Amino acid sequence: MGTLMNKVAIITGSGSGIGRAAAILYAKEGAKVVVSDINEEHGRAVAEEIQREGGEAFFVKADTSKPEDNKNLVEQTVAKYGALHIAVNNAGIAGPLSNTADYPLDGWQKVIDINLSGVFYGLKYQIPALLKSGGGNIVNIASILGAVGTKFSPAYTAAKHGVVGLTKAAALEYADQKIRINSIGPGYIRTPMLTNTLDEATLNMAVSLHPIGRLGTAEEIAELILWLGSEKSSFVTGSYYSIDGGYLAQ
Repeated sequence: MGTLMNKVAIITGSGSGIGRAAAILYAKEGAKVVVSDINEEHGRAVAEEIQREGGEAFFVKADTSKPEDNKNLVEQTVAKYGALHIAVNNAGIAGPLSNTADYPLDGWQKVIDINLSGVFYGLKYQIPALLKSGGGNIVNIASILGAVGTKFSPAYTAAKHGVVGLTKAAALEYADQKIRINSIGPGYIRTPMLTNTLDEATLNMAVSLHPIGRLGTAEEIAELILWLGSEKSSFVTGSYYSIDGGYLAQ
């Protein structure tokens, strides 16, 4: 029997990358997975892949930067499956690369809207549904840049630091109500968001930043998301877990 048998899970940004890997793994472990993404083609493909493999899933299109989309996502989930037990707030973008003084205002707003406000909107509507279901788990995907800074990504760094802080605040508020909320900090992971943003020379430079000598994979991150979403991590809340090939140990 899978570790998430009969649990209902929302995973945002699950049309590709880490979200896709988490959705597939959750389904293999018995969860009923609500695949959500702004890209309808990619999201539906993941839900169909899960169904072909014998899992249970359906797709809901959502732009996490919009409060009403987060509300609708939770409402559709509960209408379909009758409950919500796990939420993985994974949707995010890299944003422009620029010095802080030259950073485009629209780029700043978009990164904050999706990477930080989107997580808050998720929590706002997920938590009441979890309470009605008797409790559950939320996993927020932050970044190594939720713990340290880097040049040329002020919006992304600020947003991911915000996700870590938001996670801690919410975890304290609901710790005595059977809701656990944690965040994780992936290093550089070979996903479309990374490979579509960086050229090969920059990717090779990124490899050199990790003592383990390579980039991570989406499947490796999904294993941590699975653990935090399951009762195997039953004494864990308000925590930030780096999964980064040694990046933050330096």
